[in-house]
Amino acid sequence: MTSSMRTGLAAVCALLVTFSAWAYDQPAVNLGFTSFLDGGPPAGAGWYFTQYGQFYTSDRFTDLPFPGDPRLDAWIGLSQLIYQSDQAVFGTARWGMDLILPVAVFDLSARGTPLRANDGIGDLLVGPFLQWDPIMGDAGPVFMHRIEFQTIWPTGEYDRRYAINPGANVFSFNPYWAATWFVAPKASVSWRVHYLWNDRNDRPNVPDPEVRHTQAGQAMHANFAADYEVLERRLRVGINGYYLKQLENSEVNGDRVPDSKEQVLGIGPGLIWSFNQDQHLFANVYIEAAAENRTEGQRFNLRYVHHF
Repeated sequence: MTSSMRTGLAAVCALLVTFSAWAYDQPAVNLGFTSFLDGGPPAGAGWYFTQYGQFYTSDRFTDLPFPGDPRLDAWIGLSQLIYQSDQAVFGTARWGMDLILPVAVFDLSARGTPLRANDGIGDLLVGPFLQWDPIMGDAGPVFMHRIEFQTIWPTGEYDRRYAINPGANVFSFNPYWAATWFVAPKASVSWRVHYLWNDRNDRPNVPDPEVRHTQAGQAMHANFAADYEVLERRLRVGINGYYLKQLENSEVNGDRVPDSKEQVLGIGPGLIWSFNQDQHLFANVYIEAAAENRTEGQRFNLRYVHHF
């Protein structure tokens, strides 16, 4: 093992390797913000505004020797603007654009340990996408899907003196494929599968001056959901979940850090209430398990969608 790798291991075990909003190394990504009927817009082409609100709480900091019984509470808001064109570009695929601006407030505490969290605006997400027209059956849509080339830009609040920041100080490429399959007229399953690549962080929150840069390993993460229509055109209920798996170890000064891969699974109940075709409210609860090298807790999510 090289001296720089030993330095990296010491830094990781000291906790403070690019501790983003609710992970140890990976940037903040879509874990549970989207769920049911994710494969297509609810009201066709046009402008959409979505407001998300999520509360995350955890007192388990898995696989890191964090002293002082730490606890993290995070309040996250996402404001999203989507334009879905009615212009076909590849067969029945229609182009669109997705913009998301996060904001976060943190409460981080640990007995006898000086920790500080930085609140504010997070990193801007920009994603051109292709939305295919739904495949129709005798009773309505059968399958609909979308591909988005999502990017995350380091525009958010970031200060290496803080253990937690709304921004990650890295550029990330986070494309996904989202789909909904109507397995029956009133029942559907949905998924959104992301690939995640992160650039280097040249200002990591690491106390060792020999650590010049860090880089989170490539990862996959996915949201998944199954629902059933209880009240026609009004209420759907079901289960929802997410899973994140880091595929390769992270790097410190260009050297791989053994056993630094992150993983977490979240699952719980959810529902959609449709006020009308243009307004929808999603509510989701997630209980996390199987965490490795990251926090393990609970998420409570609300999402309001409005079509203009």
